[in-house]
Amino acid sequence: MLDRLAVPVAVHTPAGPLTIRRARPDDVRTIMTLLADDAVGARRGDVIDPQDEPIYAAALQRVLADPGNDLVIAEREGQVIGTLQLTLIPGMSRLGSDRVIVEAVRVASSERSAGIGAALLRWVMHDAAVQLGAGLVQLTSDAARTDARRFYLRLGFVDSHVGFKYLLPAAAR
Repeated sequence: MLDRLAVPVAVHTPAGPLTIRRARPDDVRTIMTLLADDAVGARRGDVIDPQDEPIYAAALQRVLADPGNDLVIAEREGQVIGTLQLTLIPGMSRLGSDRVIVEAVRVASSERSAGIGAALLRWVMHDAAVQLGAGLVQLTSDAARTDARRFYLRLGFVDSHVGFKYLLPAAAR
């Protein structure tokens, strides 16, 4: 858990104020719902199946127990409407700059285009990464997410690299 992050924090969006806070174990069902509320994620297996809840609960526990990771929730009026995972990686390149990796950005479909994702990422870029002493914020996005690509570019991210992934067989995981 990235203990240096000052959360919870209030941020403002065009749709009203949000609270960004650390995820808790009891958020697992809501996180599952956000992950499944996404066509690309659903194709990769993020679907709502009660039998999978222990798997997601164990994954969330690993994230929260790891000092270099955190998972945050965006909440409005007590309702969870967004999430993302942060990983701090110490670096050698860029004069030893640490970097914050952003993963699994999700906003509830009913809340998209309301400034929630932008508020979450601006918080990462201008507050969280600075608090963590990082010199770089980076993320990857599935090539099928053309809207997300435009969104990240609009926020100031630069599509400067080509990313690669290699999926290991299930038996190796």
